[in-house]
Amino acid sequence: MSGPPLLEARAATRQLAEGVVLVRDVSLAIQPGEFIAVTGPSGSGKSSLLYLLGLLDRPSRGEVMLEGRDTARLPAAELAGLRLAKLGFVFQFHFLLPEFTALDNVLIPIRRLGRLHGAAARDRAMGLLAAFGLADAWQKLPEQLSGGMRQRCAIARALANDPALILADEPTGNLDSANAAGVFDIFERLTREEGRSIVVVTHDASLARRATRQIRLMDGVVVSDQAQG
Repeated sequence: MSGPPLLEARAATRQLAEGVVLVRDVSLAIQPGEFIAVTGPSGSGKSSLLYLLGLLDRPSRGEVMLEGRDTARLPAAELAGLRLAKLGFVFQFHFLLPEFTALDNVLIPIRRLGRLHGAAARDRAMGLLAAFGLADAWQKLPEQLSGGMRQRCAIARALANDPALILADEPTGNLDSANAAGVFDIFERLTREEGRSIVVVTHDASLARRATRQIRLMDGVVVSDQAQG
């Protein structure tokens, strides 16, 4: 792939106040349409790296560039706005609000961003639910959905504001093998058909092999970064 990266880390380090280094001198670029798996043993810094790339945490040293813009020193409110508009997140635990229906959960980021209103916002949310096989479940609460359905709803919510980059932290950790494979089917389709970039942290080697690129961490350091397939 050519052209400017969508997101780039430049010698990014995340160090806690007590001196513990979570991520050390990581430099990598994410191009549009890449499907990247981040792997490594427990405690290797996978989630810490994802939080840096997702602008949920700031580097202690180095830079994280989003569309060529250095985000490290942006005010908190501006950083939150960038996350809302440019990035989508999926986690191991779906974090759907239990008192809201599937539709209302997907509408939350749409309403926060404020680009779409009324019928247009509802149509966007319903279209995403339908795309993931949830058209008939829009009125259901999370507790009324299966584990796979809840995670598909969480992916729909992550896509609500049409982000170029989706970051997923162990999104299949609570799913059986069939539903886990289904989540990766969705990720593959999003990169192949829509040109979105996906960065997914996973401990599952068989799923990681489905990505087009695999980054392996050890003790907070990138030890390999290879194209696959």
